[in-house]
Amino acid sequence: MTKLKENFIKYILFFLSFLSLFFLLGIVVVLFKEGLPLFKYVSLKDFLFGKEWYPTYEPPSFGALPLILGSLWVTLGALILAIPLGLGASIYLAEIAGRGIKEIIKPIIELLAGIPSVVYGFFGVVILAPFIQKIFDLPVGLCALTASIILGIMAIPTITSIADDAISSVPNNYKEASLALGATKLETIFKVVLPASSGGVITAIILGISRAIGETMTVLMVAGGAAIIPHSFLEPVRPLTATIAAEMGEAVLGGIHYNALFSLGIVLFVITLFFNILSDFLYERFKKRVRWKN
Repeated sequence: MTKLKENFIKYILFFLSFLSLFFLLGIVVVLFKEGLPLFKYVSLKDFLFGKEWYPTYEPPSFGALPLILGSLWVTLGALILAIPLGLGASIYLAEIAGRGIKEIIKPIIELLAGIPSVVYGFFGVVILAPFIQKIFDLPVGLCALTASIILGIMAIPTITSIADDAISSVPNNYKEASLALGATKLETIFKVVLPASSGGVITAIILGISRAIGETMTVLMVAGGAAIIPHSFLEPVRPLTATIAAEMGEAVLGGIHYNALFSLGIVLFVITLFFNILSDFLYERFKKRVRWKN
């Protein structure tokens, strides 16, 4: 009877795993089915490297380069903010903070991940954008810098939580051996603990990138919505996700504009897939390197 229950649970778990794969394949199939027809009218080169996105003009222009650069631009800015703060917070929680302080601070940091993105957007529009507009004397405060700061705040919980788990998983004998040889606590953290947990830390950073680059509502509200190639963080931009969200309701079902938006979805999917594969690759590489050193 026990074996029958175990087999039943095993098949249920297998079915759920297969169901996840099925949904993923379904998403990929729909993306490519609806997006590839665009390339009957526009070459792949013109789509990826074209500098003008005017889908409703006659003739329409479907150059996605400003949108791709807009996504990368705000993601870069977000990481400049999120990596030092997220990594610093994870080091503090794992190695410096006492247990009582950690039990208070970590849930608060993780609570940031549960706040709806539209709330972050409202904060950016009402508080941050006017502040940046005043500080830099801009015509409007909705720009790449505003989006970068908000996305950075949103990525901090992901980086902090995963990096904290990675750092906390380093065996204590590594730290004890370092301290026994005369290293200070700070030297132990940066020369022993971080290298030993580098795979998990890199994974945390790359998942933070994926979190930032895939955000929709926030960048739609605070990035400025201008489909131009950005030259500084003080210019308005229009990332891929914001473009899809803003224009999908206006696109004619099955039309070329509709196909172009699905093509943007393919680009976003490929970028996110690349970062996830890179995360797995770096994690395995650093894990093997640590094992080899030991």
